[in-house]
Amino acid sequence: MAGEFVAVAKASALPVGEFKAVEAGGKRLLICHTERGFHAIDDTCTHDDGPLADGWLEGTAIECPRHGARFDVTTGKVLCLPAAVPINAYRVAVEGDEVRVNVSEVLPK
Repeated sequence: MAGEFVAVAKASALPVGEFKAVEAGGKRLLICHTERGFHAIDDTCTHDDGPLADGWLEGTAIECPRHGARFDVTTGKVLCLPAAVPINAYRVAVEGDEVRVNVSEVLPK
């Protein structure tokens, strides 16, 4: 695997259904905890560059508060217009109580 994993959050501090904005490797990310585990995505809506951290997480979908664009936090795929371009999703590992992200490894869309 290219790059290194960086600790960004405590797993115990992020219950299922919650998310947290963090910085890692010079990028603004959201760490999202869903029923399927922890996921890391860019914290920027591709529709208008607004912060997704102000939005809502429902299941594996995050909704931008500005215009309602929705993205799948597991893949970064667009789920709802007005966004047409997917966001980046990154590989996550949980080691003990640490949620770690590899910001140099973007997951395939």
